[in-house]
Amino acid sequence: MKKRMTIALSFLIVIAMIITACGQSDENNESTEENEIPSEEQTDLLANIQESGVLKVGTEGTYPPFTFHDDSGQLTGFDVEIAREIAARLGVEAEFLETQWDGIMAGLDAKRFDVIANQVGIRADRKEKYDFSIPYITSSAVIVTKADNDAVNSVEDIKGLTSAQSLTSNYESIALEYGAVIEPVEGFTQAISLIQSNRVDITINDRLTVLDYITQKGEENIKVIPTIEEKSPSGILIRKGNETLVEAINKAIEEMMEDGTYLEISMKWFGEDVSK
Repeated sequence: MKKRMTIALSFLIVIAMIITACGQSDENNESTEENEIPSEEQTDLLANIQESGVLKVGTEGTYPPFTFHDDSGQLTGFDVEIAREIAARLGVEAEFLETQWDGIMAGLDAKRFDVIANQVGIRADRKEKYDFSIPYITSSAVIVTKADNDAVNSVEDIKGLTSAQSLTSNYESIALEYGAVIEPVEGFTQAISLIQSNRVDITINDRLTVLDYITQKGEENIKVIPTIEEKSPSGILIRKGNETLVEAINKAIEEMMEDGTYLEISMKWFGEDVSK
């Protein structure tokens, strides 16, 4: 009799342990669901931006005439004005967060900002990880070297020469493709300084940037050599999974081009329509 009671008691204890374990499992699942941080895809980044009233824009702030500080210290430039106009058409204000080029996409990955407006070239490798707006600027690359450097007359002549480049930029890719040795720099202004002090041979950069530099500073013992005739487009860079934001930015750019706002900004900075 005593043995039967012992077996029955053991059975009841086992059942109680199973029920308790199931309850704890349910509580853990509920706790995980409560602590789970919604993804942008679930919350809609565009809705978040419009609710906060701010579009966070990553940019260099050292890349004239696209994004730089004027004599009064104010951030300005072509990309800055385009981003402000896009933000206004989304019903919010642009907040610019400045960072160096070689860390700017990591900043977007870390969600320090919502988009990047910094003449980002639309490339196949970047499109695998990010979304782009429709192109809002088209330009081409040129070589800059010292005025008395007669050895460089085309991109085929740069093999083995030292080229000052921002890492991971389109222009670094061109320099590497044609065999140049890369000297990393933080931006175009530093590259020109290294050329003038004979510390590097060349830099490859955006045609519009170089023309703006010559307009502002004069040729200053440099010369410009066309490299790649094919023009390359640039767009606003956005994390993948935010289709509503991409569509809204595209709509804003299209409206700017239709109503003349884009042309007005383009003429102000370049004296020509740089969308084509």
